[in-house]
Amino acid sequence: MEEELREFLEELASREKSPATIAKYAHDVRLFFAWRREPYEAITKQQVIAYKQWLVEQYAPASVNSMLAALNSFLEFSGRHECRVRALKIQRPLFRPEEKELSREEYLRLLHVARKKSTSLWLAMQTLCSAGLRVSELRFVTVEALKSGRVQVNCKGKRRIALLPQALVQKLKKYASRQHTRSGPIFITSRGRPLDRSHLWADMKKLCRQAGVARQKVFPHNLRHLFARTYYKMSKDLVRLADLLGHSSVNTTRIYTLSDGQNETRQIEQLRLIQ
Repeated sequence: MEEELREFLEELASREKSPATIAKYAHDVRLFFAWRREPYEAITKQQVIAYKQWLVEQYAPASVNSMLAALNSFLEFSGRHECRVRALKIQRPLFRPEEKELSREEYLRLLHVARKKSTSLWLAMQTLCSAGLRVSELRFVTVEALKSGRVQVNCKGKRRIALLPQALVQKLKKYASRQHTRSGPIFITSRGRPLDRSHLWADMKKLCRQAGVARQKVFPHNLRHLFARTYYKMSKDLVRLADLLGHSSVNTTRIYTLSDGQNETRQIEQLRLIQ
């Protein structure tokens, strides 16, 4: 099985899947291997169905579907087409969970604390939020990109241009000059590697208490969501927002612009249908 998995991961790499995607697929397929009570038995459809049921009992529906997608891809690659199973049917969410929504005011409080602790963190958060970038895309914010204020992003096999506000460009230029960074990525670790999600995630969590923001709201990708909600509130242009975020489908973008339901609640109250 491990040999098949190794070949499968090599195939993913040849298809130019990102390292993070390959690592996730490896983890998800190995989880299935570990779950099997008889690892040397042939894989059957009934076995995969039973595994799917186990996942349903252990994980959220979206996580189950993500894990099944990885396993189905492996089964397809290894010639076990008949063993593939269907994903769970999940109704598209109508509202976003209020307990995870980061407001602009909370974001500004986080920035206020971050500025005192780390200029790099302060600027990285602003870069993610003002350009709608993923953490993995920070490495494309380079000294060279600052000259035009346009970042050429290459992520998940797709290319797009991300725009940086001029006020941010000036801040980043000054920061790069102080750090003696003359070329390449602006945000790097002490070892000279591009800043990654784990570093940024941990540093952002340290801001929560002092900023008075709930920990469940504070993670790098939530800054991208804040950008999306703020842009959509201003423009009401879902298609343009999808382009800026690098989404292939506006259905994905809709998730970023979900309402918290408060406005809809007020509208329903005004219907006066209760006697």
